Amino acid sequence: MAGMALPGSPTAKTHAPFARRAAELGLGDWAYDSNPVVLWDLFGERGHPVRTTVSDMGPLLLARLMDLNDVQEGVLNVAFRWADEEGWLVLDLKDLRQLLAVCAEEADTLATHFGNVTRASVGAIQRQLLTLEAQGGDRFFGEPSLDITDLMAVEPDGRGRISVLAADRLMQSPRLYSTFLLWLLSELFEDLPEVGDPDKPRLIFFFDEAHLLFDEAPKALLERVEQVVRLIRSKGVGVYFCTQNPIDIPDSVAGQLGNRIQHALRAFTPRDQKAVRAAAETFRPNPGLDVAQAITELKVGEALVSVLDEKGAPTPVERTLVAPPRGRVGPLSDAERRSLLANSPVAGRYDTPLDRPSAYETLSRRAAERAVERQAQARAASEPARAETRRADRQGPSGRMESELARVATSVGRAMATQLGRSLVRGILGSLMRGGR
Repeated sequence: MAGMALPGSPTAKTHAPFARRAAELGLGDWAYDSNPVVLWDLFGERGHPVRTTVSDMGPLLLARLMDLNDVQEGVLNVAFRWADEEGWLVLDLKDLRQLLAVCAEEADTLATHFGNVTRASVGAIQRQLLTLEAQGGDRFFGEPSLDITDLMAVEPDGRGRISVLAADRLMQSPRLYSTFLLWLLSELFEDLPEVGDPDKPRLIFFFDEAHLLFDEAPKALLERVEQVVRLIRSKGVGVYFCTQNPIDIPDSVAGQLGNRIQHALRAFTPRDQKAVRAAAETFRPNPGLDVAQAITELKVGEALVSVLDEKGAPTPVERTLVAPPRGRVGPLSDAERRSLLANSPVAGRYDTPLDRPSAYETLSRRAAERAVERQAQARAASEPARAETRRADRQGPSGRMESELARVATSVGRAMATQLGRSLVRGILGSLMRGGR
């Protein structure tokens, strides 16, 4: 997909049919051309890094993503609430780990203000964070955080900027991929204003190989995708899921999609035949077109299309031709990718990570200061005993024995005095009582 950043070549074998197709469609102004493309990569290797802070993600999304139970989610909420009240910045995973460690240490203090915090719950959250970090979460959480308006920028010539996310390695880290999508969809849903039904969308998402998105996806992600697909159109955002087989998309999501573009399907197996029937049934019928038959006969560049009309209702399905691409169909070389990144409109904005003082530094310094205080208190408490020992040592063996004898004599004398006092009291009381009788 990144190849669309450069113009296609009339001499390339894969591009030869494009000009003929443009002539067939009557596209008189068609010509090979580049597209305004920005490359992104959560790992920062094949594109500009994509980051957000732990605070921006928030405890609710993190808890759903890590599949925490109610008790663990409550502990995570306590940690975030405490950090807010104390003014501690929780930006990356090391900040959150340090915050949770302090919560475990001061659980008794927190319990009086926020509720019970157990070490077992903190440990369970820490283990989930290790899993997330192992998949690259330490690169995703941090600063500078992505400004979503950079995804909706328009070039001076009026063309919308195309953002291409490198997802080949990301697909191997499903927890991190889910984290990113959950955050991005939530940011768009919460931050974008309602704009009704605009003629031109502000942003369009294309999720290629969508079956990988829904395979073993967390329930929280599926719920968020369904919600966004259902409501995000009113905020000027379109969502397209690209997949080889339409039955890969959950029914709850597919039922919210108004526009459909169906390319050829081959019915070689029972599962393929089921997919053909499912695809045909999702279109609004056209009396002059056998949809199930047409799906198996479509050629390269042909598609069955149904879109929403001006009233928001799907139009009858039509068989049509797709305009050929103007950009390159093929990958970028390493040199071309480096050049594209160096000349990107966001070059230098996200490439260097920022690690400003935050909860990790604050809480680490706080823990060190408290450790010094505890050591000082321990020394102060043990000072009298050490002084007595030093005095005895200075007196030598005989002095220590005399000191011990003096201590024993004092103890015995105190006991005798106590016993004598008790006897006198009993004698006086006895005389008084007898006199009374």
